[in-house]
Amino acid sequence: MLTVDRRTALAMLAAAPALTRAGVGRAAIQDAGRKLAVAARAQIGVTLAYDASYRSIGYPNGDVLRTSGVCSDVLIRAARDAWGVDLQQRVHEDMKAAFDAYPSRREWGLNSPDANIDHRRVLNLEVFLARQNARLALRAPRLLGGDAFENVAPGDILTWRLTGGRPHLGVALSGPDHVRVAHNIGEGVREEPLWRFKLHKPAGHYRWRA
Repeated sequence: MLTVDRRTALAMLAAAPALTRAGVGRAAIQDAGRKLAVAARAQIGVTLAYDASYRSIGYPNGDVLRTSGVCSDVLIRAARDAWGVDLQQRVHEDMKAAFDAYPSRREWGLNSPDANIDHRRVLNLEVFLARQNARLALRAPRLLGGDAFENVAPGDILTWRLTGGRPHLGVALSGPDHVRVAHNIGEGVREEPLWRFKLHKPAGHYRWRA
């Protein structure tokens, strides 16, 4: 009969609460990701157009009409619906604290944050997510499409550079196998398999659970 000595038994008992907490933590992270994915998918059939024009919006919780938007709005709206998290406010506050960490001065000639547009720019969201320690390593950045993304989970945020270097963002709806993504690339929010992005250059993989 297999026996466990007293010292080993006490060590196992001492470790059990920590292991339980770790399991609960992983479950909570997975649940948060699934909620974000559900909220992103719910935008299909609601956001029917793409409109990148500059708009003055309220603060906090500002938004344009949900019938239109840009790729980043998929994440912004999903975070609000799933978690009650306002990325407009989060990004604005972080930019006030560390403006030079963001590309706004270099890319758009800004000297201070603009709460109307900052959070809707993919380049800013990439910096924000990296500053939240949400960035995951790409398998091989030189690969195209989805091949560079590893172990994608529901709710993960994926970014690319399109032809001409234009940034693009999508929210993973499933994974790690047969990954599907919600995104708005020009005709409203749609759900497509990751392989459809095969001609785009992967830029970032993020797992942010606010």
